[in-house]
Amino acid sequence: MIEHYNLLRGLHIIAVIAWMAGLLYLPRLYVYHTRAAPGSEMDETFKVMEAKLMKIIINPASFLVLIFGASLVWVDLSRLGPDFWSKPWFLVKIAGVIALFGWHGFLSASRRAFAENRNKRSERFWRMSNELPFLVAAVIVLSATTKYGA
Repeated sequence: MIEHYNLLRGLHIIAVIAWMAGLLYLPRLYVYHTRAAPGSEMDETFKVMEAKLMKIIINPASFLVLIFGASLVWVDLSRLGPDFWSKPWFLVKIAGVIALFGWHGFLSASRRAFAENRNKRSERFWRMSNELPFLVAAVIVLSATTKYGA
């Protein structure tokens, strides 16, 4: 698999881009969904858009991120040896990935709440939290590209 390292890395980056696009767009849909009256045509439109975004883009992309990311870790184990697991940059990256998967789960639960007309969060909450995945992704990218503490 080491001979396909660049291909794996490229596929991983593409999957991350798709996943991040969804993680950034879904809260923006929630911002506007909070304005829609429950049961209205707009409310139902947002419910469909949110469900499709989660089912067609976010969930499959996150699965691919895991598969390609795990493949890269496996290759790096043979290239770099097992001590790269304990490097600060890698620990920060893994913490960021866990945070993004936690955010993904939170967004999924929030989508179900919107679908069942149980949303309790404000438009302001969704506006403010919309940027969180970008900030986490920036930390992940910088830790992986600079490999500080290596």
